[in-house]
Amino acid sequence: MRGIGFFGGLFELKGFRQPVLVSSVDGVGTKLKIASALATHNTIGIDIVNHCVNDILTCGAEPLFFLDYIAMGKLVPEQVGAIAQGLAQACREVGCALIGGETAEMPGLYTGEDYDLVGFIIGAVEKDRIITGKTITVGDTIIGLPSSGLHTNGYSLVRKLFGETKSALDAYYPELGRTLSEELLEPHRCYYHQLKPLLPLIKGMAHITGGGLIDNVPRVLPNGVAAKFHSQAWSTPPIFQLIQQRGNVAQEEMYRVFNMGIGMVVICSPDDVSQLIQALPEAKVIGEVVKQAGKAGVIIK
Repeated sequence: MRGIGFFGGLFELKGFRQPVLVSSVDGVGTKLKIASALATHNTIGIDIVNHCVNDILTCGAEPLFFLDYIAMGKLVPEQVGAIAQGLAQACREVGCALIGGETAEMPGLYTGEDYDLVGFIIGAVEKDRIITGKTITVGDTIIGLPSSGLHTNGYSLVRKLFGETKSALDAYYPELGRTLSEELLEPHRCYYHQLKPLLPLIKGMAHITGGGLIDNVPRVLPNGVAAKFHSQAWSTPPIFQLIQQRGNVAQEEMYRVFNMGIGMVVICSPDDVSQLIQALPEAKVIGEVVKQAGKAGVIIK
């Protein structure tokens, strides 16, 4: 209502009968180190907005407004401008107001070109349309939507395996069909526009971020059930195979650290599968909900 620059951001909530506010806060993590090494900062803002939008989407919420926090040792206007450009672009694409933020210069805490980026999002959903996963039951179908790569998780391991010098990152890998830097800076995919019209058909969703399928999917499951995945049902992108071979990483660890090619998990009744798959051409049926045996909330075959 007032624009950026005031001491507080003002937003008028309209169009809801019984609105429930949904919030999330997150950071980009050490993907920032890759961006700094390559002096490429315009995609990082896209990453954090899309990450936050996906998080609140799992409740069925639409994004209302977004705030950012950027901290660095020395303020570089061109760098901040590039970050802000990505933030604004991603917010526009989902109809979310970039309502304000904070840029902090802290030379005693950050050194060189290091910086941190954190995003805060507020969304809303009608109280009677909140998606919680409570109606999920044995026999329900699990659908996977593909990721665009690592998204914003697993970069500490990647930097350890490949290094973070520009020469190492600019190396071309035939299996990727492009340079490592292009692969690693691919923006975090947003699923909002794809899934918004389909929300009435969805019982539960899990955004696959840090913790992978193993830790994220159980967050939406009711007691007594587990998610059984068939790993052959989707193609794991070459970047994950490259990481596993380079670091000799155990398969279970790969599924715990990375999304392994699945950015969003959608759970629905078997009766609604065909309608969802028809509306989501890239989606695949990747598993089903089963009765829980033991403590495991996720089984990967």
